[in-house]
Amino acid sequence: MIDWPLAQRLARFVAGEPDAPSLSTDLVELSEDSERRVVAYTGLTPVAPLPPAEGITRPEWIGANVRAMSALLDPVLDRAGDGLGPAKPAMKLAAGVVMTAEVGVLLGFLSQRVLGQYELVLLDTAAEDHPPRLLFVVPNLSGAVRAFGADEREFLHWVALHEVTHAVQFAGVPWLQGHLAAMAAELLAGAELRIDASRALRLPRTDDLKRLVGAVRSGDLVSLVANERERETLDRMQATMAVLEGYAEHVMDAVGAPLLPSLPKLRGALDRRRRSQSAPGRLLSRLLGLEMKIRQYEQGKRFCDAVVAEGGIEALNRVWRDPASLPTIAELDDPSGWLNRTDVPALPSA
Repeated sequence: MIDWPLAQRLARFVAGEPDAPSLSTDLVELSEDSERRVVAYTGLTPVAPLPPAEGITRPEWIGANVRAMSALLDPVLDRAGDGLGPAKPAMKLAAGVVMTAEVGVLLGFLSQRVLGQYELVLLDTAAEDHPPRLLFVVPNLSGAVRAFGADEREFLHWVALHEVTHAVQFAGVPWLQGHLAAMAAELLAGAELRIDASRALRLPRTDDLKRLVGAVRSGDLVSLVANERERETLDRMQATMAVLEGYAEHVMDAVGAPLLPSLPKLRGALDRRRRSQSAPGRLLSRLLGLEMKIRQYEQGKRFCDAVVAEGGIEALNRVWRDPASLPTIAELDDPSGWLNRTDVPALPSA
């Protein structure tokens, strides 16, 4: 239904490619250093080599995400309009035009903001068919360095700590990718995008697609379906993503504190960047579910910071013991309750 090559061309047009200076810092060396520091702090041991860092352009980021999104979305989109009978081809064609334009615009917008990405395709396929990638969007990083008035190496090291933490999470917790893939598959299998024939050539539920696109990019499987079982899966997915992001946010600050003199300034600047957008930008953020993404960063980091303060990093690492040890949505706001449920002993108060 979506013309992916056309969506990609539209996304590249929207994204633009700013005349940003190249980075002088070696991203590969910086990521390797970050890996050593993250492993030393967290105690997570990768069972496979991490992917090498890649400095890429906005169009390259768009291409990588189009490949991942099409693999996940096409099976869902193919089911759209079932039950329309003879009208289905015409309705799907009209809907496809709308969806292609939307996906192109939304991906183009996202490509202007993302700094780094640990790209992991949530498909039940062999790793060699869809190997993970560690991506850094060079023009966006360069622009952020200038906008923040930051030291380039300090800022890139800080961003690398976040993305490398994600890589260490998945390389060091063998069940994690399969767990996320199973939840995503369950939700996508039940998701439906409905074309309403009574409203001529309109797709009244384009918000479903926007939420689904946002899910693939930002990890927010926003509510697409309403039955109780799927809602429970959705809650588990959202809680897991909040822990993944919060853990990376905690680690980048904990590891960076003694390493990066400008960390408080960088933290303030990054938080402001996430929230400061134009009115059209805020609208697109809502459509994409990025406001939920920001809440995931904040809620997850509060949870992880509180657990470490009470029980140390060893207590927080209990989240990686097995899927049942992950916090629930409610426990994200009750870290002490999670500690009690998982029987993590608290360290004596100082």
